[in-house]
Amino acid sequence: MTHVRPLTANDKPEWARLWRAYLAFYETELPQEIYDTTFDRLLGDDPQDFHGLIAEVDGNPVGLTHYLFHRHCWKIENTCYLQDLYADPEVRGQGIGRALIEAVYKAADEAGAPSVYWLTQDFNTQARKLYDRVGTLTPFIKYARPS
Repeated sequence: MTHVRPLTANDKPEWARLWRAYLAFYETELPQEIYDTTFDRLLGDDPQDFHGLIAEVDGNPVGLTHYLFHRHCWKIENTCYLQDLYADPEVRGQGIGRALIEAVYKAADEAGAPSVYWLTQDFNTQARKLYDRVGTLTPFIKYARPS
């Protein structure tokens, strides 16, 4: 059975393992300073900071998500951005991603932020099968400042 809970300070080694695997999927590596800063922010109390959740199966961390509340010019209430979502490959298809997304939905509802959104790459076909069941595909296309 999947159990989703808030990230704690004791989770740092397993969180780092999961986040490194998530970033590797997106062909990204980051310096250690980013890992340390991100983890500290996930545990911080600044309202601008992200929140982190860990999914466990039989007490073993197998997935994570990071999410953030922010203002939106088209709404009075805050909206929730789900930035990172990852499940270990060996547990995919067992409801880990769904449990993490539903936990973010619950946190957003509790915070009075009914709108939750996230981005993924178009080639992320396995995850998109889940996203099509728990979310609505929008027509927005993302642009970014050139490096």
